[in-house]
Amino acid sequence: MHEIMKIWLTLLLALHLAQAQAQIATGVVDIPTRPGVTQRLLVLPVQDPRAAVILFAGGHGGLQITSNGAFKWGENNFLIRTRQLFADQGLLVIVVDTPSDRQSGPFLSGFRQLPEHAEDIKAVIAWARKQAPVPVWLVGTSRGTQSAAFVATRLDGQEGPDGLVLTATILTDNKSRPVPALPLDQLRIPVLVVHHEQDGCSHCSFNDVPSLMDRLGGSPRKQLLSFKGGENRGDPCAALAYHGFNGLERDVVAQIAAWIVAK
Repeated sequence: MHEIMKIWLTLLLALHLAQAQAQIATGVVDIPTRPGVTQRLLVLPVQDPRAAVILFAGGHGGLQITSNGAFKWGENNFLIRTRQLFADQGLLVIVVDTPSDRQSGPFLSGFRQLPEHAEDIKAVIAWARKQAPVPVWLVGTSRGTQSAAFVATRLDGQEGPDGLVLTATILTDNKSRPVPALPLDQLRIPVLVVHHEQDGCSHCSFNDVPSLMDRLGGSPRKQLLSFKGGENRGDPCAALAYHGFNGLERDVVAQIAAWIVAK
């Protein structure tokens, strides 16, 4: 009888551990957001995450993530190609695609600063909080910064993020509001700005970064991390130019992760 009890206890412990490890969803997940709309996510879980990061790609944002986790577009985007590096730093990674009602062109173009976008990401933040009891951060790159910053100014408290990271920020724009034009003075969360000093994109000149930093006066903790060097290939506004921190990925991600988890 004693041996049978030991076997049962061992089985129960194994079941408990398996359930604990399965709490965080893995792979492709579709969550409901607005009525009749779902938001597709690609999730990279880690054991005992230190924080969760919701990643917003740049460009039109139409990753078109397939059911097996492949991307029809955006594989080279800075945050997409470094997603595993974020997970390697102990962060629960959540990549957001366009919602189900924006799965064709123009995708997120013209949508990044609409209330419906904030509503979708509010649902993603709530979902992330159910996965693990850790801080939830929004991380955007290039035009993804227009999404991340807009959402952060629209949502606060438990509905909003615990922190914001802006990489290769859109600082000037003649088609939509650049990030410094958003009501950033309302932010009461930590904000990290990450920029390449040689960024050649006309919307992201390093000379315009001070105007962004000046708008973050309400943040309890803010910092600029600047980088030089690496590789510069192709379109200066594309992912393999300085704009996308090409050749610097490991260092950039490591410094972002360290800042996120710093006390």
